[in-house]
Amino acid sequence: MLHATGSLLTIDVGDRSVTTTDIDDELAAFIGGRGVATKLAHDRIPFDADPLGADNRLYFASGPLQQSNMSFTGRMSLTGLSPLTDGLLSSNAGGYLSRNFVATGHSVVEIVGESDELLAIHVTDEGVEFEPVPELEDAGVPAVTDAMNDRHGLESEHLVTIGPAGERVVRFASVMTYDERAFGRGGLGAVMGAKSVKCISFDGDSAPALELPNEDLHMEVHREAATSDDIMRRQGTTNLTEFLNDEFSLPTRYYSELEFEGAADIGGNAVEEKKYEKAACSVCAFACKLPTRDEETGLETEGPEFETVFSFGSNCGVDDVVDVMKSNELCDRYGMDTISCGVTVAAYLAANDEFGNAELVHDLVEQIAFREGDGDLLAEGVARIHDELGVENWAIKGLEHAAHDGRVVQGQGLSYAVANRGGDHMYSTTMIPEYHGKIDPEGTAGKAEHVIRNENLNALRDSGIICQFGVGRAVEDDRFERLFDADFQDLLSVGSRVVELERHFNNQRGFDGEDDWVPYDLPDLESSLQEYYDERGWNDDGTVPADRVDAIAGSD
Repeated sequence: MLHATGSLLTIDVGDRSVTTTDIDDELAAFIGGRGVATKLAHDRIPFDADPLGADNRLYFASGPLQQSNMSFTGRMSLTGLSPLTDGLLSSNAGGYLSRNFVATGHSVVEIVGESDELLAIHVTDEGVEFEPVPELEDAGVPAVTDAMNDRHGLESEHLVTIGPAGERVVRFASVMTYDERAFGRGGLGAVMGAKSVKCISFDGDSAPALELPNEDLHMEVHREAATSDDIMRRQGTTNLTEFLNDEFSLPTRYYSELEFEGAADIGGNAVEEKKYEKAACSVCAFACKLPTRDEETGLETEGPEFETVFSFGSNCGVDDVVDVMKSNELCDRYGMDTISCGVTVAAYLAANDEFGNAELVHDLVEQIAFREGDGDLLAEGVARIHDELGVENWAIKGLEHAAHDGRVVQGQGLSYAVANRGGDHMYSTTMIPEYHGKIDPEGTAGKAEHVIRNENLNALRDSGIICQFGVGRAVEDDRFERLFDADFQDLLSVGSRVVELERHFNNQRGFDGEDDWVPYDLPDLESSLQEYYDERGWNDDGTVPADRVDAIAGSD
């Protein structure tokens, strides 16, 4: 089975020490990316660790396909204990970082400890340097890039960076790369901020030796990506906006409505009109990114994508695409997840009858980033503040609910309930076959099998690492087998082990079936949860049996 090669580099920012460890066994069993990072986190983060304490660890990880020239592979994984969900969580980002990361000679970089001063860390194939950067306190992400470029010739494709939100441990702070690409969900930027690490750079010329099977397939996928006429290449995920508004649902005004009258003004066509050039991730010919500019105001950003159109558009009652672009740009500059931030702002608007007030939205985003005024409360996220605001809790396991509405695509609702990450649509993506009519969107009965397969496939995808837009468009089951030189069911088993380790870690922190919940009624949910546990081979209370964890440990 193809897997990443390269060592684990552990950086203790407290005592400024560096250790290199051979992890060949873990890589062979878990491929790379999210898989190997989850195994390391499960084994090395104490089950009772404080997410914002020195014992928590962050794992930046690449997969084997980051050493290829195949489209849909310009991504990396970041794993740690989330200050938003209080559980183990992996996030994923594109851009141009991954090849520079691999060039350091490491497959995983682990950050532990807590610095007594704000640091930039420089990782190369020759070693690690620690640079105190107190003058970058409160700097936005682009300003940090400018500083690193001026001092070291390091541009945004070499950097992971936090903004003021990370420094102030906003619970949904993101880690940014390439200035506008985010390791977004779950607040891992707050973990980096709690460790007083402002940015980390990666550079080198020592990618580990790796023989890739079926390299002809890489070029085949690349050609298909380059010649595709998929609307995603013009509009990104925003092409979904009007379709979902008309045919399924577009959560509106803090989920109180299912249709938004202003959808056309913030959807795919409106965003495409603001797009001024093509953009992609590393070596990808699909080029689905959205550099946008408003000529009247001079505002430039990348995006918004569909989830931001929902979170800062329909869910806030805002129907001007430029206003949504502004919210997107502020979140990128200050380093915050646009879904969680937008949903939290929408909760505030609901509490204060201010839907549609775009100026207030922008003010609140800035207040959250600096924990000023009402922003100090909102920086805690919906799950912690909904009672004080007097609104419903539209967060699952602490993670704000995504746009794809489980009240309408109910298999997706089941997937939210059981997902280790909570309200994240990317964990299982069960909504995709429901939207396409491959399974009936109504009901949860009999859908546990679909949810499990997608969870396992997506864990495999994030271990490889392959972009979600490539899975299903260019990489089907047989191509997974050829890319990884393994039987597809064996590959899905790797994904299953990743999901089980995440679940077991969270079990040790007190999570069980009582937390498998959504903020709305779903038909047959209780029996579908039991079906899910039975299919997984878990206990009736939603916990992973100890012997299964022992078996996973023995698979190293």
